[in-house]
Amino acid sequence: MITRIGIDLGTANTLVFVPKKGIIINEPSIVAINLKTRAVLAVGKEAKDMLGRTPDDIGAYKPLKDGVIADYYITRSMLKYFINKATGFTLFKPEVVISVPAGITSTERRAVINAAEEAGAKTVYVVKEPILAALGAGIPINSPSGNMVVNIGGGTTEVAVISLGGIVASSSLRIAGNKFDQAIADYVKKKYLLAIGEQMAERIKIEVGSAMPVKTKLEMEIRGRDLVNGFPQVVTIHSNEVASAISDLLLEMVHTIKEVFNDTPPELAADVMDKGIIVSGGGALLRNIDEYIKRMTGVSAFCVENSLYSVANGAGIVINHLDTYRRALVTKRFK
Repeated sequence: MITRIGIDLGTANTLVFVPKKGIIINEPSIVAINLKTRAVLAVGKEAKDMLGRTPDDIGAYKPLKDGVIADYYITRSMLKYFINKATGFTLFKPEVVISVPAGITSTERRAVINAAEEAGAKTVYVVKEPILAALGAGIPINSPSGNMVVNIGGGTTEVAVISLGGIVASSSLRIAGNKFDQAIADYVKKKYLLAIGEQMAERIKIEVGSAMPVKTKLEMEIRGRDLVNGFPQVVTIHSNEVASAISDLLLEMVHTIKEVFNDTPPELAADVMDKGIIVSGGGALLRNIDEYIKRMTGVSAFCVENSLYSVANGAGIVINHLDTYRRALVTKRFK
């Protein structure tokens, strides 16, 4: 019987951690519904395959925007699907730990709790993403030493300095992986007069993307619709073009890191200088992101191993040691 699960509720992907099994679900946060009946047709990978390919009566949606719920009904249906898939047939409702952005409002937090409860959770624990990312990266958050975490997800970039089990200074920037994809699509549209979909833009980011220009450029062919004649067209794009496309977004990220440093007590800032900045989340997979942060801030940075799973693994640590990490919980509610 599975009575506890951890959920990394991300804008791009949702991961589910089950004790003794690890991460058993890693699927896109996408739901396909019938627009006439509002019935859910597909969730996760199956729904992502429908993006940009649906007829008029079917819609494929991302119910989370910038890390928070944009469509309550669809989010609830998605959570119900993932909870049922993780727990299987059981008479016992599970306790659930869910990640939320550090800058979440009380209204947005309440929406997450209500959606999870209505989706089948018995008890809902909501924990801020930087705390979970630090735990998942193996950082001893309860020590009196400062650690800075930059968690780059799909909808938000969370920057936080953690000490004694809590967040001392933090900022939540609603610029992350999805905005990178959009910037790449806009760049291709402007330079090559080629319209591409969000899945193609994401492929470009993954296959040849880089945070900064490199000597050895990676190249790939991309396909889209020519905006001049309307026919399909093929062009070649390289990694330095991607770096140029997302440069303004990365500068905003660095500015946010600087703001958090300004709000950090000098003793903890010195700790961060000694240890370096921890980069986690799916955005940590972007080539040279750690070197970019180091050059722009003057502070060493390193990407954690298995960065995509750091928040989900952190949720797993919390559900296995609820009493130890109770101070890190933003809120809990019983039905």
